[in-house]
Amino acid sequence: MEKEKNNAGSFTGVPEICHTPDVPVVGTGKQVVLLIAILAGFITPFDGSAVNIALPVLGAEFHMDAIALSWVATAYLLSSALFLVPFGKIADIYGRKKIFLYGITIFSLSSLIMTMVSSTEMLIGVRVIQGIGSAMIFGTGVAIVTSVFPPGERGKALGIYITAVYIGLSIGPLLGGAMTQYLGWRSIFFVNVPIGIITILLILWKIKGEWAECRGEKFDLTGSIIYGAAVVAVMYGFSVLPDFKGAALIAMGILGIIIFALYEMRIPSPVLDITLLTKNRIFAFSNLSALINYSATFAVTFLLSLDLQYTKGFTPGHAGSILIVQPIVMAMISPVAGRLSDRIEPRIVASAGMAFTALGLFLLIFLTETTPIWYLVVILIILGVGFGLFSSPNTNAIMSSVDRRFYGVASGMNGTMRLLGQMLSMGIAMMIFAIIIGPVQITPAYYPQFVLSLHYAFILFTAFCILGVFASLVRGKRSPTAQTSTPEKDKR
Repeated sequence: MEKEKNNAGSFTGVPEICHTPDVPVVGTGKQVVLLIAILAGFITPFDGSAVNIALPVLGAEFHMDAIALSWVATAYLLSSALFLVPFGKIADIYGRKKIFLYGITIFSLSSLIMTMVSSTEMLIGVRVIQGIGSAMIFGTGVAIVTSVFPPGERGKALGIYITAVYIGLSIGPLLGGAMTQYLGWRSIFFVNVPIGIITILLILWKIKGEWAECRGEKFDLTGSIIYGAAVVAVMYGFSVLPDFKGAALIAMGILGIIIFALYEMRIPSPVLDITLLTKNRIFAFSNLSALINYSATFAVTFLLSLDLQYTKGFTPGHAGSILIVQPIVMAMISPVAGRLSDRIEPRIVASAGMAFTALGLFLLIFLTETTPIWYLVVILIILGVGFGLFSSPNTNAIMSSVDRRFYGVASGMNGTMRLLGQMLSMGIAMMIFAIIIGPVQITPAYYPQFVLSLHYAFILFTAFCILGVFASLVRGKRSPTAQTSTPEKDKR
């Protein structure tokens, strides 16, 4: 059996082929799928990094305090995290291409609506819708690439895909800063629309057929609701700390996660097969490493963007031109790291990346209002090397450790760890702001408290990353075929 191309050169991925382990797709099929994944992988991080650089302008226009400003980023992350695993499972049941297409459409439409918002509530509400579209994209994009590329080529393909993500991150601060300064912040959302339309047309024109290894399974709605409620409780709890209500919500969320795990172990078609975490060491610790890495790093760009524009007095464009250093280095390192993970243990490459990241975060602890820019640039280079070495090998390890029928769930789980880590990172930043600055706008009178907040945040993030090095190292070695045996539950 092999993939077929129709007369137009489009890619036909019939479901039966997807049941055959590691069948390579030949011809233009793989390149078309990778191109579509690259376009989708570009616009979502571009949106996030561009929004971060525009936050001070948004705060001034809508009169938002530091905590409300954080929710512009957090609302997007929260809704994405809520739906990533459920949409990954839905994609395995009903088709990854279909869910991917719906996700691109929702993300593009919500980006267009973002150019028309007129209040803080509407702004955050549409960011929630954007997050849902993003969940549908990230819950399927990596799974589709993994379905198409065999283990010997998978790390390279994932490295190229993640490079596109980093290019989006790279262009976001620079282009987003310039557009915010000269065209207004709404223009950064409009850019997503034409890219989204091109991606939609490519999917409809070039990809025929579907990937749906779990067709016919029942979707676990109850488990998805329990999971979603637990995630919301934890994240909202972080946003209202140090109030007792925040601690209570976090405790309820943790209890909800335990209930979710127990429930999933008792039903025949869970939204998340818990045995993937309990019986697959590589999968479990690779996801834990991703959670720790993003928990320690995501808020860094947010905090440095505010620092450059508030305490240093830079324009959004100038701040973006400095912050672009980190993702450029990431984009240069990631393809190399992906190819390395095809040849040597991904845990070695990823652990080295985590160590570089810990070093960069440690150096950020010593930032002051008078820190020279060259010092910050050196740190951004170190962080870029660390992120680049970690991401694609870790993703390769996750996707290569499960059976093909779990690709959607594994992709969703990987994305969920990323987003939960990002939310935790933002939650820590919001908690520190709430304790040290309080619910006020960041003005020159509060700059000393703001800088103190940065110090506490970077101390915590450094500790997280040091822990992450050990979590990455203990994941174990992959099998010679780069695919571990799947849990017994998979063989039903």
